[in-house]
Amino acid sequence: MSIVDDLRQAREAFERREWVAAYEALSGLEEVELTADDFVSLATTAFLLGQRNDCVQAMQRSYQINLDHGEVLAAARSALWLATVLFNGGEAAIGSGWTSRAKRILDDVDDVDDVVERGYLFYAQLMSHIMKGEFGEAFALAPQVTDYGQRFHEPDLVALGLHCEGRLATFSGKVADGLRLLDEAMVGVLAGEVSPIFAGIVYCSSIEACQEVCDFGRAGEWTRALTIWCDAQPGLVAFTGQCAVHRGQLMRLHGAYEEAVAELEHAAQRYAKQGGHQAVGQASYERGEALRLLGDHDAAEAAYEEAAGYGHPAQPGRALLWLARGRRDAAAAAVHRLLAEWQDPVHRSQALPAAVEVLVEVGAAEEAAPLAEQLREIGASFDCTALQASGDYAVAKVALARGDAEVGLAAAREAVGGWNQLSAPYEVARSRVLIGRALRLLGDEESAAGELAAARKSFAELGARPAERAVAELVDDREAPGGLSPREIEVLRLVAAGRSNPEIAAELVLSEKTVARHLSNMFAKLDVGSRTAAAAFAFEHHLV
Repeated sequence: MSIVDDLRQAREAFERREWVAAYEALSGLEEVELTADDFVSLATTAFLLGQRNDCVQAMQRSYQINLDHGEVLAAARSALWLATVLFNGGEAAIGSGWTSRAKRILDDVDDVDDVVERGYLFYAQLMSHIMKGEFGEAFALAPQVTDYGQRFHEPDLVALGLHCEGRLATFSGKVADGLRLLDEAMVGVLAGEVSPIFAGIVYCSSIEACQEVCDFGRAGEWTRALTIWCDAQPGLVAFTGQCAVHRGQLMRLHGAYEEAVAELEHAAQRYAKQGGHQAVGQASYERGEALRLLGDHDAAEAAYEEAAGYGHPAQPGRALLWLARGRRDAAAAAVHRLLAEWQDPVHRSQALPAAVEVLVEVGAAEEAAPLAEQLREIGASFDCTALQASGDYAVAKVALARGDAEVGLAAAREAVGGWNQLSAPYEVARSRVLIGRALRLLGDEESAAGELAAARKSFAELGARPAERAVAELVDDREAPGGLSPREIEVLRLVAAGRSNPEIAAELVLSEKTVARHLSNMFAKLDVGSRTAAAAFAFEHHLV
């Protein structure tokens, strides 16, 4: 077979998206036989197959050939394409260097505003700003990328511009607008209008955006679409790691913890085939979350440590792990730091659920109360079911810590409804625990027992051992004298010791209103009308 035939077959394989065949054919030819466009094809296949070094070298050759032949616009596009690959791999400095080189070329071109390459330059500059944390500058460039794509009928630029506009909108708190733009960007991707690498970038980034604002319904739709897209390209390595991470996240949401751990380990292996990737940290963090719920605390700690090693935040999951291991001060310090650092609504929404959980458990319910309301408000503004349910759960948690059974019951029931919509069994069970506790405070012990038993059964089926043990302790509380809760017994002991309400509040880190509510519930359960009679009950039943 002649060289011409080999090259023709390689090009045809590329057009059919047979990446392995195209890569092997193109890389097997002598460099002198390949055009600049052939090197772009080789770079594309190398990127998709996880051969990153080959990708960079091929694109550099494309750039040089174009430059040598006076094809300056094509050279600029090669430089900008290369910058995108470098930014995607976390090499911001080198990517910025290639962006500057492309800008220098375009600055020397007449009528520069009328060439589509300017749109790709804006995209590269936008990515550089994002990696430097300069979101205001990035926000100003995103609409210009979209505009160039629409004016020059360039689907890649349209998708990239709309997508960047959407992501930046969500970070600024305009979540509904941002998600609408992300959906619009995905239209071109699903229609097959967008080239493979940019399609993969938009797919994965869109799902990541949905995860950040807890829009699990949309994340599930796009993850299924991404899985189909990946499966349709045999040999594909790029983006399959991200796809596995997103599948693992959804598995964890739906309570398939063992499967989630396996899928997330698979994701890390896929990244290893690409020579490593900073997103390994995300896979490790998600694995830590699943392991924590399973009760494998040592493995969870190791996973969080690995996440931190890859530059991914190990919080707030690590704070919840520390709380579970009895390191209350460390957990509280961690969530206080997060609340101080994470001020934008998206990151704030990720910190608030854990912050409320930790603060209530360490006896700081009054501090947690405005945070729970803030989470509820963010959930409403984002219009995302998971965040709304999380806010309802937080409000219920705080209310019960204050002894406000009516508010706690209503909020916990709202949380159950939201989590049921998302088929999130662990969160449903946690919310039913709060319903059980609220019903117990209201004196409806039989209904409370039913809720707690159902929650305990769910945790057992999920393999969530720590949560199951915690419910078991609540069920055992029914054997306490007079049906008193652990907190009520604490209050009763201090009453018997002669403490006043302000003194009890200070010792248990509660508000005086909460102490008064506990006393009222306790008096009703014991059928007594005074602190003296309550103290007598405590001594009679050996509670002091």
